[in-house]
Order: sequence, then structure tokens, then C-alpha cells
Amino acid sequence: MKHSRKKVSYFYDADVGNFHYGPQHVMKPHRVRMVHNLVVNYGLHEKMNVITPFRATKDDMTRCHTDEYIDFLYRVTPDTMDKFQTHQLKFNVGDDSPVFEGIFEFCSISAGGSIGAAQELNSGDTDIAVNWAGGLHHAKKREASGFCYVNDIALAILELLKFRQRVLYIDIDVHHGDGVEEFFYTTDRVMTCSFHKFGEFFPGTGHIKDTGIGKGKNYAVNVPLRDGITDETYASVFRPVISHIIQWFRPEAIILQCGTDSLAGDRLGCFNLSMKGHSDCVRFVKSFGIPMICVGGGGYTVRNVARVWTYETGILAGEDLPEDLPYNDYLQYFGPDYKLNVLANNMENHNSRQYLDSIIAEVVDNLRNISFAPSVQMQDVPKELEFSEKEKREAEADDVMDERV
Repeated sequence: MKHSRKKVSYFYDADVGNFHYGPQHVMKPHRVRMVHNLVVNYGLHEKMNVITPFRATKDDMTRCHTDEYIDFLYRVTPDTMDKFQTHQLKFNVGDDSPVFEGIFEFCSISAGGSIGAAQELNSGDTDIAVNWAGGLHHAKKREASGFCYVNDIALAILELLKFRQRVLYIDIDVHHGDGVEEFFYTTDRVMTCSFHKFGEFFPGTGHIKDTGIGKGKNYAVNVPLRDGITDETYASVFRPVISHIIQWFRPEAIILQCGTDSLAGDRLGCFNLSMKGHSDCVRFVKSFGIPMICVGGGGYTVRNVARVWTYETGILAGEDLPEDLPYNDYLQYFGPDYKLNVLANNMENHNSRQYLDSIIAEVVDNLRNISFAPSVQMQDVPKELEFSEKEKREAEADDVMDERV
């Protein structure tokens, strides 16, 4: 059975798999190359418009980040780190977010793909865009965080805001989407919604009471979850929350961050989602027919990352993929079953029905306090988009992208 067809653009740069955070580091950009190899061997590339993204420039990146921080990423290398010791502390670059060879080029590929995805949506050339090299949601205005250096998602949202009044950001990574939330914490044109583990877990933010400030009050939605959440219980929260958000906010575009560290068995995760449970979120968001971008994010058991993002690419392209994996360059990673599947395990689910119902009720109550979107008058584009280059860097788009108070 084939699903309804939509135009799908798929962004991939063959160089992305060449970058290494370090031999012992859990973040492996190579996973994106594994995904692409499966995508090609399943024949999905023939069902989509495959695009090599442009490389984002320093000027592109300083739409969200400070000049000084981006200049540091541009100039620093493993060989010159000693010259930048004070900068490393200032910009939070170190063990978790290390300096590696080609760091700026890696950021330019990730950011270029997400900006390009937004441009494809804005032009009307596509309905759905995919950039698995994106999704680096922890990056802040002036510092790295959680393996993320440049916030490609925030850059894509700014691009969408040039032509769209309201953008919805959804995050299903096991970690709170704190960087994206911070950038848009004071605006009512972007709603952020993050489903994440909360409580003594990186980055330590994302309380349900954190809902935005000023014009952005109630436009930040946080859904704090506990260890061991299953497919069924996750869907029982995700579906009503997203349905209510779309009903009230009426987004004109959606960005879905598909971090796979929420899968069972992830090296850094603590949830118990199977491939089907994780991908049900993608299927559900797609079902609304709103122009959407899917980006990557976390995911540290690489064989499962490759499986799930391939399967979700199939969903987006309207293709049902056979469970038996085709021959591919990384077949040895997928033994002993060689199946396109990630199963849940028997870990305990600490999310009671009472707890989840209370979360849903509070989120829905907060949403009732926002203006019903069709009554919102069209506003000017964010001032960030009207500034000269000099003014832009000085102002740093404080009205749209203020740092969290």
C-alpha cells in the first residue's frame, strides 16, 4: 500500500560522514552517511528530489549567533587550540563539544541543509524537506552546548518567517530542545514544543511551567516525561498535545526534530520507544498536510539511528519499506537479524496515567490563553530581517531571539 504523494526534497552532502568529534565521542556524523546508503539501496532517492545543500556562510550563521562566536568556530582548529584557550571557556567548547578538524565546514553543511530546506518550502517547490544532518537544537546564541555548535533549526525558522506568519517547532529528542526555545522565547510567531526527559538530566531545563515571556507567553510548550515511556503512552500524550497546538496556533509550517536518542537502547537515552513508536510521531505530523521540515538530532546507537531515519524517510516519501534490509555498505552493523526494526525492551515505565493526564491538562489549559490564530493580524517580518548587515549584528534580533531570562 502506498500513501498520498507529496513533493519531498532530501538534503544530503556526501562529505558529512567524514567528520569526527573524536574516537571516544558518542556523536558520530558518520551515521548520516549510513542513513543515506540505506535510502539509496531502498530506492528512496528515486522518489524524492535529492539536493546537495549549499554551505552556510559566516553571515548566514550570524543571523542567530554572535560575530565573535562564529569567527571563533571559523578560525579554531585542533592545532591552534592553545591560542584560543580563553575563547574555549567563553564559548563552552571542550570535552562535550570538542574542537575537531573541519568543525566550521561541518556546521556549514548542517546549517546549509536546514536553511535550504526552508527555502524550498518558501518557494513552493516542495511540501516536505528532510535534512538528517541538522537538528542541532542545543546550540546557543554565543556558545556551543550538548554536541551542537550552530543552531541550524533557528536559522531555518528565521528563513520560514520571511514568508510565513506562524511556525511550529516540535522536538522528540530525549533531551529538551533548549537552544531553539531560547531563541524564540519572547515571540508569538514561533511556538516551540518539546517532549523530553526531565529531572537530573541534560540540559536540566524544560519544566512544564516554562511557557515563554512577554509576547511569547504560552508559546513555549514543555512536556516533561519520565524514564521508560513506551510507544502507547508516548502517543497518548503526543497526539492530543500536537492536535491542540495545531488547532489553536494554526502553523503555516512545521519543523520536526527527530532525535533518535528517545529510542529504546540508546547509549544516552532513557526512553523505551520502538522504531514504530518514534516514527508514529512523523506519520502523525505529516497527516495534517502542513508544509514540514524534518531534521535529525540526537541518537547514539548508530545502527538504530540509521534504521529509524531511513524508515521515516520512507514515511515522508510515501513508501512502505520491506523489513528485510537490502544489501548495503554497512550491512555488518545490522546483524544478527538484518531487519529494519528497533524493538522496545522490558524497562519499567515510570509515567503513570495520572501523571500524563495532568501534563496534558496543564498544556491544554495554557494553550487556551493564547490568541486563536486566525484572529491574529499580519505583522511585519521580524526586525532582524529588515536590518542592514551592521545593524543586524549589533541588534542580534533581540525582539525575536532574546536569550531566556
